[in-house]
Amino acid sequence: MHEDMLLSTTPTIEGSPIREYKGVVTGETIIGANVFKDFMAGLRDFFGAHTYERVTYEKVLAEAKDTSLSEMAERARQLGANAVVGIDLDYETIGQGNSMLMVTCSGTAVVI
Repeated sequence: MHEDMLLSTTPTIEGSPIREYKGVVTGETIIGANVFKDFMAGLRDFFGAHTYERVTYEKVLAEAKDTSLSEMAERARQLGANAVVGIDLDYETIGQGNSMLMVTCSGTAVVI
């Protein structure tokens, strides 16, 4: 996980000057659209409501985002960084028929 790594979308951390820049780091996660479809079919059959569909989509997206951020934080840690600044998150559909969702993040690994 990334609990000990400071992650920020801002280019600097107020009150913590950047002492060293380690480089650009990234994280990527790809999830298949069938994960959504299969899970949602089961919920619709059981509950018959769309509220669960929205909550499940949000949960899967949050997990994909967290996985990408954790991967990026680990790469930063391997460079000797203790923070990542300027983080950008992106969500894209990819694959034949847009059958997969890719969550990517990038930022600059730094020592503060």
